[in-house]
Formats: sequence, C-alpha cells, structure tokens
Amino acid sequence: MENNSKNKNFFAKPGVASVITAYVGVVILMIIFGLINPNFFKWSSLTTLMRSVVPFLLVGIGQAYVCITGNIDLSIGSVVGMSAMISATLMTKGVYPFIAAITAMIASLVVGVVNGILVGKFKLPPFIATLGTMTIARGVAQWVNGNYNTDNIGSEGPAQAFKNLFYYGKFLGIYTVVWIALLVWFVFFYILTYTRSGRHIYAVGSNVDAARLSGVDVFKTISKVYLVSAFCSGLTGLITMAQSGMGDMSAGMSYEMYAVAAAVIGGISTLGGSGLLPGVIAGASVWAILQSGLTFAGVPVALRNIIIGIIVVACVLFDVLRRSSSKVKKMS
Repeated sequence: MENNSKNKNFFAKPGVASVITAYVGVVILMIIFGLINPNFFKWSSLTTLMRSVVPFLLVGIGQAYVCITGNIDLSIGSVVGMSAMISATLMTKGVYPFIAAITAMIASLVVGVVNGILVGKFKLPPFIATLGTMTIARGVAQWVNGNYNTDNIGSEGPAQAFKNLFYYGKFLGIYTVVWIALLVWFVFFYILTYTRSGRHIYAVGSNVDAARLSGVDVFKTISKVYLVSAFCSGLTGLITMAQSGMGDMSAGMSYEMYAVAAAVIGGISTLGGSGLLPGVIAGASVWAILQSGLTFAGVPVALRNIIIGIIVVACVLFDVLRRSSSKVKKMS
C-alpha cells in the first residue's frame, strides 16, 4: 500500500505526466520513421541523430530555465549567431581557438546580464527586452567581421582540435559534443532540482509576489536564468561554428523558436512555475527526430515547418488548457 501511495505521489507531481508523454512521443516517432526507412535505425544514423539533438537541447535548457520563471528569451538565436561570428572572426585573425571561444562566451554572458537587468530590475516586459537584445546581438554578429561571413578557420592543429571537440570528434563511439551537452544538462538539472536557487526559480514562476514576500531575491533569480540561457546559447554558437568551420552571420536564425519548441514539447509551462528538465531532452529529441525523419521520408521543407509549427502550438495550447482546468478544480 505504501509503495502504491509513493507511485501515485510521483505521477501526481507537476510536469511528470508531460515528461512521460514526451518520451512516449519520441518512441512512437522513432518507430514510425524506422518503418518508413529502415536505415533510420543504423548506428551511424542514430549517432548523427544524437548529435543533431544537441543544439536543440542546449537552447531548450536555457529557454526552460527562463520559462519556469514565467518569462521568455527571444535573444537566443542572435546570441548563437554572435558567439559563432566572434569566435570565428578571432580565429581567422590568429587568436588561439579556445581563447576565441572564451571571448565569445563572455560576450554571450554580457547579453544575459543585460536581459536580467532589463527584466528583473527595470521590470521591462521580457518580450520587449529580449527583442531589443536580440536585435543588438544580431547587429554585433554582422558588425564584428565588417558585415561579411568569415573565412574558414582551418583544419589543422588547434583549429581542428576545436572542431573535433565541438562537432566531429568521438569518444566511446559517440560524438564528443553529445557528451558535452549531457554534462551541461546534468549540471543544470542538479541546480534546478536539488538547490535553493532551483526552488527560487520555481517560486518566482509560480507567484512572483509571494516569492518576494517569502524572502526570494527576484532580481537575482531572474538574472540567473537569463545567464543560463546566454551560456547555453553561446555554447550552441561554438557548436554551429565548429560544424561549418566558419562564421556565418545568419547562424542561429529561428533558434529562439527551436528553444521554445524543445522546452514546451518537453512539458515546460510557458506560464511559469512548472516543468522538469528531463522533459527537455525528450522535447529536443522530438524536434530533431521530426526534422531528420521527415527528411528521410522526403517531405518538403515547407511542409516540415508547417507540421512542426502545428505541434508547438498544440503543446502550448494543451498547457494553457491544462492550467485553466486545474484552476477551475481548485476553485470548486
């Protein structure tokens, strides 16, 4: 009886049902696309699929942190592009790759600090604040190399080591970038689940006034989540740059949508206060599987975008309806 009670309590936790649903969706999609094209289940295809999940997972982690506080970050895509362009520009000018990468990450974190100040201290609507920093970061990406894409960073020595670490290299048969993403996910999962900072993030998203009255530093908490988002976006920029081997001013376009999709499909509430980070892995996987599977199936790009967009809207609508019904039940 006691075990049954514990199981019921576990499944009754906010967000658990959404996470389970997301993972069921992953399994169903893999079966469907595996039946359409058996090559989908080849080890080479699966490892490539895992690598394609990484950018969606990283930006999804950042957006999940922000959404749980009841906010949103529209600057994600531009920060990805800015990080890619800064790092590539410095490398083509002879700067050691990992110094260039650190510089790009610092620039990305500056955007996170600005977002935190605008939203947390000056109470600007997050949509407006991050729309502004989105434009600024994209402008920096265009300005840093004189409004041109960069040359190739090279394929020898430190440059090749950088590309191997962030995209092409493997460890134990799996791409190193997958291991990096899993490490990042684990760190932020631990923070969100087991630390005081994590509890404060949920508290701010549930009821910001109640959180403030209970002693939570709301400005500090909001600043932290935007820093997490900026860190994940900057790291994603390094990965996209390692993939192409050059800086592309259009890098990161629409990544803010990918981030919202990964978070929402994984059960993160856009209304704040609920959601579990394990769901983001499933959400990013659903997104990547749809992209890869629909390509395998020969579905045109336009139709792929329509299908994925419908899924994102449906997930947000489901979350809104679920939250509304739970409020009605509480009132009754």
